[in-house]
Amino acid sequence: MHDFYAPSRPAPLDQADGLRRMFAGRRRVVLPLVANPYATFSGVVLDRLAAVLAAQGRQVLVVDASSTSPPTHEMAALDLAACVETVSSHVAYLPAGGLPMAYVDTRGCAGGFIDAMQRAAPQAEVLLLHADAQDLARIFKRRAARPLLIGADQPDSIKHAYAGAKLLVQRCSLMTFDLLLAAPPQSPRVAAIAQSLAGCAETFLGAVLLHTALIDPAGEPGAAPDAALASLLAAQLALDDTPADTGQRPLLPAPPRTAQAARTVLR
Repeated sequence: MHDFYAPSRPAPLDQADGLRRMFAGRRRVVLPLVANPYATFSGVVLDRLAAVLAAQGRQVLVVDASSTSPPTHEMAALDLAACVETVSSHVAYLPAGGLPMAYVDTRGCAGGFIDAMQRAAPQAEVLLLHADAQDLARIFKRRAARPLLIGADQPDSIKHAYAGAKLLVQRCSLMTFDLLLAAPPQSPRVAAIAQSLAGCAETFLGAVLLHTALIDPAGEPGAAPDAALASLLAAQLALDDTPADTGQRPLLPAPPRTAQAARTVLR
């Protein structure tokens, strides 16, 4: 006898289970942004990127996981999808301060963090992952990426951006970077800042700073991106993030000639 009340198929595991099936197989992109406590307008940078991507019709999940970000809701351990906040029809937000450490395995890799974020918001085509360099090094230990450094028109922010690049080079062998510079367009130091950071990356790390885009903190949130930002995002979205684990330890680049020399270039 058929039980009328018996479900015809297993119940969803959580509130995002149906969405996961709907969007299965869809290509999704992760953009890692290196958190910078000296860049006052980091939040503006995240908002601007999300707005530009949303204007292109893309579904975006902003994961704010830096050490200064709001902590994850206590519900995250049971249902991470329930902690995702809807900002607009195309943008969702997940406060995730401290959460990457919950996904570190016995080899110090936290690659499962990205999988968990994508399961929590399966409709998201682009994941903007804002985290400290140390956490990104664990998350991208076996995953290809071009990290986006965040800087400002202030020396300490550029020194911190360089330090984040150095850590990712040494621990993940990630050798290319982009720079998002939150500064007024009229600042006379903008061009020199990008050149200085690119020179340090090349000279002391053997790394390449490929694209630099200026984000005006006072600009209109819904304004169309300039050519530099549009080019940077197009290149990021075209990257292949397929894990490339050869089983070998990454080769570490030669250290800077002197720490003082690096500080001098970045001054």
